[in-house]
Amino acid sequence: MKSDSITVQRTIAATPEVIFAYLSDAAKHQQIDGSGSLRGPKGDSVPLTMGTTFGMSMHMGANYSTVNEIVEFEQGRRIAWKTTGFKGLIGGRIWRYELEPTTEGTVVKETWDISDERGAFLVKRTSMPAATEKAMRKTLERISELVETT
Repeated sequence: MKSDSITVQRTIAATPEVIFAYLSDAAKHQQIDGSGSLRGPKGDSVPLTMGTTFGMSMHMGANYSTVNEIVEFEQGRRIAWKTTGFKGLIGGRIWRYELEPTTEGTVVKETWDISDERGAFLVKRTSMPAATEKAMRKTLERISELVETT
C-alpha cells in the first residue's frame, strides 16, 4: 500500500436516501459488513450525525470493541467515522462513504483512510490493506443486495 487510503466504488440501483439509512444507523452496520468482524453496536443505537459517538463489538481473532466518532456528515450524501480501540491506544482510521445520485441509481464510494492511524507505517506493510479492500468490495455488494429493487 503506497498511499494512505483505499477507495472502492459501485453503482447501486437505489436512491442515496435508501442507502444512507443503512450507513447512518449503527444497528444496521452488521448487515452490511463485508469483513465479518462486526458483532453489533455497544449500547443504545442512536441516529448518527456529526459528532455522534458509538461503540461497536468486534471479533477478529479475539473479541474487542471500538469507539467511533462521526467526523464528516452530509445528510444523504456523506458520512465518515474515525475508529479507535483499546481505550484510544490504537486506531485513528476513518471509514468514509460518499453517495452520488446518477440516472442508474447511486455511485457509492467507500474509503479506508489511515492517514491519522496510529502505526500506519506498520499497517501498510501487513496483509491488512488487501484484506480490507476485499471486505470493502463485499460491503458494497451487501448494500446492493439489501437495497436494490428488481
